Amino acid sequence: MYAEDELLPVAALNQLAYCERRCALMTIEGIWADNLFTVEGTHLHEAAHEDDTEQRDGVRIARGLRLRSLRLGLTGVADVVEFHPVPPESEGGIRLAGHRGLWRPYPVEYKHGKPKTDHSDEVQLCAQAICLEEMFTETGTPILITEGAFFYGRPRRRTEVALTTELRQETETLAIRLHQLFDSRITPAPVYKQECRSCSLFDECKPRAMDRKKSAAAYVFASVGASIALTSALLPEDAG
Repeated sequence: MYAEDELLPVAALNQLAYCERRCALMTIEGIWADNLFTVEGTHLHEAAHEDDTEQRDGVRIARGLRLRSLRLGLTGVADVVEFHPVPPESEGGIRLAGHRGLWRPYPVEYKHGKPKTDHSDEVQLCAQAICLEEMFTETGTPILITEGAFFYGRPRRRTEVALTTELRQETETLAIRLHQLFDSRITPAPVYKQECRSCSLFDECKPRAMDRKKSAAAYVFASVGASIALTSALLPEDAG
């Protein structure tokens, strides 16, 4: 279990799953920069947090809900948590103050663009669900949240996500790695990928320049090593 002053942002898990260096630049070195993609994302988050709570079509909607997990060492804010009414004949819900019956929490995260090919978004959503589960358990109402959703800005539609055992294990592993990275205070070296071009920290990270430096150093060491090996091969065995 982590202490309150050891908690790290839930959103950092998304960055870690996407790129360890980007995560370190943001959490360790405090570097941040906006580009078109992050600005769009910020606008979506602001829209999600406009009102605190409301009820729509029988669903309770809470915005900007504070989250925390002492087990994973994470804290953050959920864009939206919907509370869906549980049918009277069903089980597995929680009780809400001032409302009858049982309710099922359903986290919804707002993202710009379209669904990613990696699991970075899903990991963040799963971490939010784990935080909610722990918080409700502390109040004496344990709950297992089995699914959530994303609202992506460009398709402007929801994408549902099953919070599977495998996704939970990946999320917990990344939470451990996040604390290891933060405690080490060491920013990993860059590895240039095509995705780097759309990263808001491209200019600060300089992945191409750093990659070229590593390549040049490797070439020098390889050349020196080859020269030494060639010289040794040409020298008589009793030389020196």
